[in-house]
Amino acid sequence: MRGPMTQSLSIAVIDYEGGNLASAARAAARAAELSGIAATVTITNSPSAVLEADRIILPGQGAFADCAQGLDTQPGLKDALLTATRNGTPFLGICVGMQLMAERGLEHGVTPGFGWIKGDIAPMEAPGLRLPQMGWNELNLTQPHPLTEGLGTAPHGYFVHSYALQGAVPETLIATTDYGGAVPAFVCNGNVAGTQFHVEKSQTVGLRILANFLAWQPETRWAV
Repeated sequence: MRGPMTQSLSIAVIDYEGGNLASAARAAARAAELSGIAATVTITNSPSAVLEADRIILPGQGAFADCAQGLDTQPGLKDALLTATRNGTPFLGICVGMQLMAERGLEHGVTPGFGWIKGDIAPMEAPGLRLPQMGWNELNLTQPHPLTEGLGTAPHGYFVHSYALQGAVPETLIATTDYGGAVPAFVCNGNVAGTQFHVEKSQTVGLRILANFLAWQPETRWAV
């Protein structure tokens, strides 16, 4: 991870055919512009670009297993992600990108995740409610964190999902949302963080989170 931001920030949006790449890249560029941060946003599947980036964003939509396979089919990409984050580069996963941070996905079989966050991605239990959860829902901030600074009272995020993290440890939860019970919405372990909701679709709240992410200087690195 590089030192204080004295030059243009390099932001790598990971391309593994996981969807929402352009939207995530535009949102990151807009967040940088609004916060006065000089930044270059690149959509890439290049391992060398990932290793050289100052910030990594992993979008995702669809099934856990498909997204995991998409990463595996890009030569060297997953190893580059693991190496960069192990070296301290801040990482933000979005929707399935966040789910891939877990130990396992239970959608379409059992698929290993990165293992950065304890727990499995399993079918949601929301009796009497429609699945997938789709639309705006309030974020309940569970502990102070630099990534949620300035979100104001009762922030909302835009969700689209029918699988969610189960078995998370409280220390890694930044926010939950209520959908038939508490559902993990925002997680963090050292320099790696993820949102179950789509920050790129969450308007002012999403842009503020992205701006916080670009300015974030984690004090620790992920550990299992």
